[in-house]
Amino acid sequence: MRVYNFSAGPSMLPEEVLKKVQAGLLDYDGTGMSVMEMSHRSKPYEKINAEAESLLRELMGIPDNYSVIFVQGGASMQFEAVPLNLAHGSTTAKGDYVVTGNFSKKAYNEAKKYGDMAKVASSEDKNFTYIPELSREMFRADADYAHICYNNTIFGTRYTDVPDTGDVPLVADLSSCILSQEFDVSKFAVIYAGAQKNVAPAGVTIVIVRNDMLGKENPYCPTMMKWSTQVENKSLYNTPPAFVTYVATEVFKYLKSIGGVKAIQKINEYKAGLLYDFIDGSDFYKNPVVPKFRSIMNVPFTTPSPELDAAFVAEASKNGLVSIKGHRLVGGMRASIYNAMPVEGVKKLIDFMARFEKENR
Repeated sequence: MRVYNFSAGPSMLPEEVLKKVQAGLLDYDGTGMSVMEMSHRSKPYEKINAEAESLLRELMGIPDNYSVIFVQGGASMQFEAVPLNLAHGSTTAKGDYVVTGNFSKKAYNEAKKYGDMAKVASSEDKNFTYIPELSREMFRADADYAHICYNNTIFGTRYTDVPDTGDVPLVADLSSCILSQEFDVSKFAVIYAGAQKNVAPAGVTIVIVRNDMLGKENPYCPTMMKWSTQVENKSLYNTPPAFVTYVATEVFKYLKSIGGVKAIQKINEYKAGLLYDFIDGSDFYKNPVVPKFRSIMNVPFTTPSPELDAAFVAEASKNGLVSIKGHRLVGGMRASIYNAMPVEGVKKLIDFMARFEKENR
């Protein structure tokens, strides 16, 4: 029996995709082999690679003056790749960071190794439970870029709109919200996202970069980390995570078949609304996030005590609601309700929460 997996990542994949991948595991598209066995230089894989880019462009409405690459190293490698690629040919970059959670904090700390980095705003004063108010005047006019993490996986916050950084190119980590809601890609200079939440298994990272941002590398930037190298080689500079990219392609096809990002955004907002409405209507459960900034992907919550939190996690697992324990920095529980989490999974969680509350008052 399949469970409802509320893990923050790697996370659930659509069952239809898993079945299709399973069906082709031994013989993909009549090739007599699995994609896992296939040369990345072969025609069948080149087709998969091209289709992945084409579908993602269609789903996100990516303009023609942007390049799309699939790289390795996770979003965490992009914490270093960003300042190394946006140094305007210098040995140092100048970046402005908004720190709204653990990953944007890590990105800022990594970037400090490579130049003049400023923390222009932070919500750490209230344990990252809100998004600070921003204005273009807060960003240095001569900065090479500004960096944000749009959705905060651990703390359960998200931006309500794209910040105005003026003429400073905006870089965004969309790891835990890519393809979950519509974005105007033209408002960003660079987008990057790990795949293991809404796209595919762990192993591939999407980078979407406006073409005028290419060729600005620090001269000491490793070849493997140069976006321009990956663009020139169509993400095939070295052996890619072929199977993961293939699964991503199937997820893209599935998302397109159900109406695309616009359709899944409505479903995601509905799922999140159900869960938040239940929490807000209870005096047993609490969500710490300022309501305006609540994530529709990651919902942290607590019971009245750590002991009850532990009991909740254990009992939930017995009821097929797994990986719901909160991050150690927050505690309690966290329900990650990414694209592949069905409405039925959220409803089952709410039913369990109601029963647990009744039994533990």
